Amino acid sequence: MLDAFTKKRIDKIMSAYVEEKIPKHIRDKMRLTYKFRAKTVTLIEERPGFMSDQWVKLDVAQFRLDQNKWKVYWRDSKDRWHFVDDIAPDEDFEKQLKIVDEDTSGVFWG
Repeated sequence: MLDAFTKKRIDKIMSAYVEEKIPKHIRDKMRLTYKFRAKTVTLIEERPGFMSDQWVKLDVAQFRLDQNKWKVYWRDSKDRWHFVDDIAPDEDFEKQLKIVDEDTSGVFWG
């Protein structure tokens, strides 16, 4: 589990990120959320379902705290997570989030 301080800090970072990333005028068509589970933070894209009032969730990236460093993972079409070799584990969560946001490899926002 993440300690309370770390979780609160990451929650603040992620809240600001999802608020800034999606402009208010398109939030009825797309939104970003995130969830915590043990030592992971998962970034999720949501869109309205086809002919449904349910939102469809698509996991974008997962950040895992391992030995005090954040590792970044991507999810394949079979719902399996894979470590992103090109992103070195780092103690700085914000640095890892910025790399995912910029997505120079096209793995996350494809």
